[in-house]
Amino acid sequence: MSVVISEVRRRRQTVVNAAIVFVVILLIVQMWLLTATLESYLAGHRGVAVPGALVSGGLFLICFLLYRFAVRTEKAGD
Repeated sequence: MSVVISEVRRRRQTVVNAAIVFVVILLIVQMWLLTATLESYLAGHRGVAVPGALVSGGLFLICFLLYRFAVRTEKAGD
Protein backbone atom coordinates (compact mmCIF):
# COMPACT_ATOMS: atom_id res chain seq x y z
CA MET A 1 0.00 0.00 0.00
CA SER A 2 2.84 2.35 0.84
CA VAL A 3 4.38 1.84 -2.60
CA VAL A 4 1.12 2.85 -4.30
CA ILE A 5 0.84 6.01 -2.18
CA SER A 6 4.47 6.84 -2.90
CA GLU A 7 3.91 6.37 -6.65
CA VAL A 8 0.82 8.61 -6.62
CA ARG A 9 2.66 11.28 -4.65
CA ARG A 10 5.59 11.15 -7.08
CA ARG A 11 3.29 11.52 -10.09
CA ARG A 12 1.45 14.39 -8.44
CA GLN A 13 4.76 16.13 -7.73
CA THR A 14 5.77 15.67 -11.38
CA VAL A 15 2.55 17.35 -12.52
CA VAL A 16 3.11 20.26 -10.13
CA ASN A 17 6.70 20.67 -11.32
CA ALA A 18 5.60 20.65 -14.98
CA ALA A 19 2.97 23.32 -14.26
CA ILE A 20 5.58 25.49 -12.54
CA VAL A 21 7.96 25.11 -15.49
CA PHE A 22 5.19 26.19 -17.89
CA VAL A 23 4.47 29.22 -15.69
CA VAL A 24 8.14 30.23 -15.73
CA ILE A 25 8.34 29.86 -19.52
CA LEU A 26 5.15 31.88 -20.02
CA LEU A 27 6.41 34.61 -17.69
CA ILE A 28 9.64 34.86 -19.70
CA VAL A 29 7.58 35.18 -22.89
CA GLN A 30 5.44 37.83 -21.20
CA MET A 31 8.51 39.85 -20.20
CA TRP A 32 9.81 39.65 -23.78
CA LEU A 33 6.40 40.76 -25.08
CA LEU A 34 6.34 43.70 -22.68
CA THR A 35 9.81 44.77 -23.80
CA ALA A 36 8.99 44.48 -27.51
CA THR A 37 5.66 46.27 -27.14
CA LEU A 38 7.12 49.10 -25.10
CA GLU A 39 10.00 49.53 -27.53
CA SER A 40 7.59 49.70 -30.49
CA TYR A 41 5.30 52.11 -28.66
CA LEU A 42 8.18 54.42 -27.78
CA ALA A 43 9.34 54.29 -31.42
CA GLY A 44 6.00 55.80 -32.45
CA HIS A 45 4.08 52.67 -33.46
CA ARG A 46 0.96 53.32 -31.39
CA GLY A 47 -1.04 50.43 -32.85
CA VAL A 48 0.91 47.74 -31.01
CA ALA A 49 0.00 48.81 -27.48
CA VAL A 50 -3.53 47.39 -27.31
CA PRO A 51 -2.79 44.01 -28.93
CA GLY A 52 0.32 43.67 -26.76
CA ALA A 53 -1.70 44.41 -23.64
CA LEU A 54 -4.39 41.90 -24.63
CA VAL A 55 -1.88 39.13 -25.29
CA SER A 56 -0.08 39.95 -22.06
CA GLY A 57 -3.38 39.76 -20.18
CA GLY A 58 -4.07 36.39 -21.76
CA LEU A 59 -0.65 35.11 -20.73
CA PHE A 60 -1.28 36.37 -17.20
CA LEU A 61 -4.60 34.52 -17.08
CA ILE A 62 -2.98 31.29 -18.29
CA CYS A 63 -0.20 31.62 -15.69
CA PHE A 64 -2.74 32.28 -12.95
CA LEU A 65 -4.81 29.23 -13.92
CA LEU A 66 -1.72 27.03 -14.08
CA TYR A 67 -0.67 28.28 -10.65
CA ARG A 68 -4.09 27.50 -9.19
CA PHE A 69 -3.97 24.05 -10.79
CA ALA A 70 -0.56 23.39 -9.24
CA VAL A 71 -1.71 24.54 -5.80
CA ARG A 72 -4.88 22.43 -5.94
CA THR A 73 -2.96 19.39 -7.17
CA GLU A 74 -0.43 19.79 -4.39
CA LYS A 75 -3.13 20.21 -1.73
CA ALA A 76 -4.98 17.14 -2.98
CA GLY A 77 -2.00 15.07 -1.88
CA ASP A 78 -2.20 16.18 1.73
